[in-house]
Amino acid sequence: MEESGAPGGGLARGNPFWSNGGMRSLTEEKALFLEVVARRVVPEVADLDPAGRDRFFRIVDDALMERPPAVRRQFGTLLGLVRWLPLPRWGTSFERLGPERQDRVLRWLQDAPSQLLRAGFWGLKAMIFMGYYGQPELWPEVGYDPRPDGNEVLGG
Repeated sequence: MEESGAPGGGLARGNPFWSNGGMRSLTEEKALFLEVVARRVVPEVADLDPAGRDRFFRIVDDALMERPPAVRRQFGTLLGLVRWLPLPRWGTSFERLGPERQDRVLRWLQDAPSQLLRAGFWGLKAMIFMGYYGQPELWPEVGYDPRPDGNEVLGG
Protein backbone atom coordinates (compact mmCIF):
# COMPACT_ATOMS: atom_id res chain seq x y z
CA MET A 1 0.00 0.00 0.00
CA GLU A 2 2.04 2.82 -1.32
CA GLU A 3 0.13 5.62 0.40
CA SER A 4 1.26 4.54 3.84
CA GLY A 5 4.65 6.20 3.87
CA ALA A 6 6.41 3.08 5.15
CA PRO A 7 7.71 -0.02 3.41
CA GLY A 8 5.10 -2.71 3.05
CA GLY A 9 2.27 -0.33 3.92
CA GLY A 10 3.03 -0.21 7.63
CA LEU A 11 3.14 2.55 10.19
CA ALA A 12 6.11 4.87 9.95
CA ARG A 13 8.35 4.14 12.90
CA GLY A 14 8.88 7.89 13.36
CA ASN A 15 5.36 8.17 14.78
CA PRO A 16 5.43 9.77 18.26
CA PHE A 17 3.62 6.71 19.62
CA TRP A 18 6.69 4.55 19.12
CA SER A 19 8.96 7.07 20.83
CA ASN A 20 6.83 6.59 23.95
CA GLY A 21 7.44 2.85 24.07
CA GLY A 22 4.80 1.59 21.61
CA MET A 23 2.05 -0.84 22.40
CA ARG A 24 2.09 -2.99 25.51
CA SER A 25 -0.27 -5.59 24.05
CA LEU A 26 1.34 -6.30 20.66
CA THR A 27 4.83 -6.48 19.27
CA GLU A 28 5.86 -3.60 17.07
CA GLU A 29 5.69 -5.87 14.01
CA LYS A 30 2.11 -6.89 14.78
CA ALA A 31 1.10 -3.31 15.58
CA LEU A 32 2.55 -2.17 12.25
CA PHE A 33 0.57 -4.89 10.49
CA LEU A 34 -2.60 -3.93 12.39
CA GLU A 35 -2.45 -0.54 10.69
CA VAL A 36 -2.18 -2.22 7.27
CA VAL A 37 -5.40 -4.15 7.97
CA ALA A 38 -7.07 -1.12 9.55
CA ARG A 39 -6.54 0.87 6.35
CA ARG A 40 -8.58 -1.71 4.45
CA VAL A 41 -11.35 -1.97 7.07
CA VAL A 42 -11.62 1.80 7.70
CA PRO A 43 -9.92 3.57 4.78
CA GLU A 44 -9.95 6.88 6.69
CA VAL A 45 -7.24 5.45 8.98
CA ALA A 46 -4.80 6.29 6.17
CA ASP A 47 -5.72 9.98 6.56
CA LEU A 48 -5.00 10.19 10.28
CA ASP A 49 -2.31 12.63 11.28
CA PRO A 50 0.40 11.40 13.68
CA ALA A 51 -1.67 12.42 16.72
CA GLY A 52 -4.71 10.57 15.36
CA ARG A 53 -2.65 7.46 14.69
CA ASP A 54 -1.23 7.71 18.19
CA ARG A 55 -4.79 7.86 19.60
CA PHE A 56 -5.82 4.91 17.40
CA PHE A 57 -3.06 2.71 18.79
CA ARG A 58 -3.57 3.85 22.38
CA ILE A 59 -7.31 3.04 22.22
CA VAL A 60 -6.63 -0.41 20.77
CA ASP A 61 -3.78 -1.03 23.19
CA ASP A 62 -5.85 -0.02 26.23
CA ALA A 63 -8.72 -2.25 25.08
CA LEU A 64 -6.41 -5.23 24.56
CA MET A 65 -4.70 -4.68 27.92
CA GLU A 66 -8.11 -4.97 29.61
CA ARG A 67 -8.38 -8.51 28.26
CA PRO A 68 -6.68 -11.60 29.68
CA PRO A 69 -3.19 -12.45 28.37
CA ALA A 70 -4.62 -15.45 26.51
CA VAL A 71 -6.97 -13.20 24.52
CA ARG A 72 -4.09 -10.83 23.68
CA ARG A 73 -2.07 -13.80 22.41
CA GLN A 74 -5.04 -14.97 20.32
CA PHE A 75 -5.38 -11.49 18.84
CA GLY A 76 -1.69 -11.48 17.90
CA THR A 77 -2.03 -14.96 16.43
CA LEU A 78 -5.01 -13.82 14.35
CA LEU A 79 -2.95 -10.93 12.96
CA GLY A 80 -0.28 -13.44 11.96
CA LEU A 81 -2.90 -15.61 10.30
CA VAL A 82 -4.28 -12.66 8.32
CA ARG A 83 -0.76 -11.73 7.28
CA TRP A 84 0.16 -15.16 5.91
CA LEU A 85 -3.23 -16.52 4.79
CA PRO A 86 -2.69 -15.32 1.18
CA LEU A 87 0.65 -17.13 0.84
CA PRO A 88 -0.63 -20.46 -0.56
CA ARG A 89 -2.92 -18.78 -3.07
CA TRP A 90 -0.94 -15.74 -4.20
CA GLY A 91 2.58 -16.53 -3.01
CA THR A 92 2.96 -13.47 -0.82
CA SER A 93 1.87 -11.88 2.43
CA PHE A 94 -1.23 -9.73 2.94
CA GLU A 95 0.59 -6.40 2.99
CA ARG A 96 2.19 -7.10 -0.41
CA LEU A 97 -1.15 -7.78 -2.12
CA GLY A 98 -3.00 -5.10 -4.05
CA PRO A 99 -6.09 -3.57 -2.46
CA GLU A 100 -8.55 -5.80 -4.36
CA ARG A 101 -6.87 -8.99 -3.19
CA GLN A 102 -6.55 -7.67 0.35
CA ASP A 103 -10.29 -7.05 0.33
CA ARG A 104 -10.90 -10.59 -0.98
CA VAL A 105 -8.89 -12.03 1.92
CA LEU A 106 -10.83 -9.95 4.43
CA ARG A 107 -14.20 -10.89 2.87
CA TRP A 108 -13.20 -14.55 3.01
CA LEU A 109 -12.39 -14.22 6.73
CA GLN A 110 -15.68 -12.43 7.34
CA ASP A 111 -17.60 -15.28 5.67
CA ALA A 112 -15.18 -18.11 6.55
CA PRO A 113 -16.55 -21.63 6.93
CA SER A 114 -15.09 -21.73 10.44
CA GLN A 115 -17.09 -19.93 13.13
CA LEU A 116 -13.82 -19.40 15.02
CA LEU A 117 -12.32 -17.47 12.09
CA ARG A 118 -15.48 -15.42 11.61
CA ALA A 119 -15.58 -14.55 15.32
CA GLY A 120 -11.89 -13.68 15.36
CA PHE A 121 -12.25 -11.43 12.35
CA TRP A 122 -15.29 -9.77 13.90
CA GLY A 123 -13.17 -9.06 17.00
CA LEU A 124 -10.38 -7.64 14.85
CA LYS A 125 -12.82 -5.35 13.05
CA ALA A 126 -14.32 -4.28 16.38
CA MET A 127 -10.87 -3.26 17.66
CA ILE A 128 -10.19 -1.32 14.47
CA PHE A 129 -13.55 0.44 14.63
CA MET A 130 -12.96 1.25 18.30
CA GLY A 131 -9.50 2.65 17.54
CA TYR A 132 -10.83 4.95 14.84
CA TYR A 133 -14.36 5.88 15.88
CA GLY A 134 -13.44 6.00 19.57
CA GLN A 135 -11.48 9.20 19.04
CA PRO A 136 -13.56 12.14 20.33
CA GLU A 137 -11.68 14.44 17.95
CA LEU A 138 -13.27 12.60 15.00
CA TRP A 139 -16.85 12.51 16.28
CA PRO A 140 -17.95 15.72 14.51
CA GLU A 141 -16.61 14.36 11.20
CA VAL A 142 -18.78 11.26 11.47
CA GLY A 143 -21.82 13.12 12.81
CA TYR A 144 -21.67 11.71 16.32
CA ASP A 145 -22.89 14.23 18.89
CA PRO A 146 -23.19 12.56 22.30
CA ARG A 147 -25.15 14.51 24.86
CA PRO A 148 -25.23 14.06 28.60
CA ASP A 149 -28.98 14.82 28.46
CA GLY A 150 -29.60 12.29 25.67
CA ASN A 151 -32.62 10.64 27.32
CA GLU A 152 -34.24 14.01 27.94
CA VAL A 153 -33.81 14.95 24.27
CA LEU A 154 -35.51 11.67 23.33
CA GLY A 155 -38.33 12.35 25.77
CA GLY A 156 -37.25 9.57 28.15
